[in-house]
Amino acid sequence: MPLQNRVTAFGEIVAHPARGQIMGNRGGRFHNQDRTLSKRRWASKAWIICLLDFKDRHRRVMSPASYTELFFLDEVTALAAGHRPCFECRRKKATSYAEKWASLRGLDRRARAHDMDVQLHEERLKSPDINPHPKVDISSLPDGTMIQSQGKVAAVSSQYLLPWTMDGYENAVRRPSNMLVEVLTPPSTVAILKAGYTPLFHLRINEA
Repeated sequence: MPLQNRVTAFGEIVAHPARGQIMGNRGGRFHNQDRTLSKRRWASKAWIICLLDFKDRHRRVMSPASYTELFFLDEVTALAAGHRPCFECRRKKATSYAEKWASLRGLDRRARAHDMDVQLHEERLKSPDINPHPKVDISSLPDGTMIQSQGKVAAVSSQYLLPWTMDGYENAVRRPSNMLVEVLTPPSTVAILKAGYTPLFHLRINEA
């Protein structure tokens, strides 16, 4: 029986048997002693993206003394869910993300993790009435953006869309033009993707 620790592109935490390519957490523990989730879906505003393996650390997932480990198909999915790179195990990528964040805002120093977390938390608390996903012309979106159109979710990759599933991407389809789509990835992260941040796609070999 799989644990409820896989995260969808919408940020929902579900039970699914497929293994994710990347992991992360939401700032601490929000699971019970029996490794089921409590009513909460985060422990703090620090939602991060981590490597599956780091410094030969081995432990039982969702142990009583651990934060709640979460798993994603890939970094593209984790970014869509509102997470950002971890400064410990993915320092190079986290630094790139933070420097681009700072440059876009005209800061004279690298963005602080806390400040990014506060802004991302505001952006990911979406509801149809209060803060719906924005609709944007698909031709303006950078690689790594996750979108929804006509009930289907896909990741933007060059001139193509990669239909998203919990198990992996389906066959690529040509990206249409002049079409409004619902953007799942938070606006701050979309801007960072436009600035040149390169996320990890499922089964694609690139720098972690």
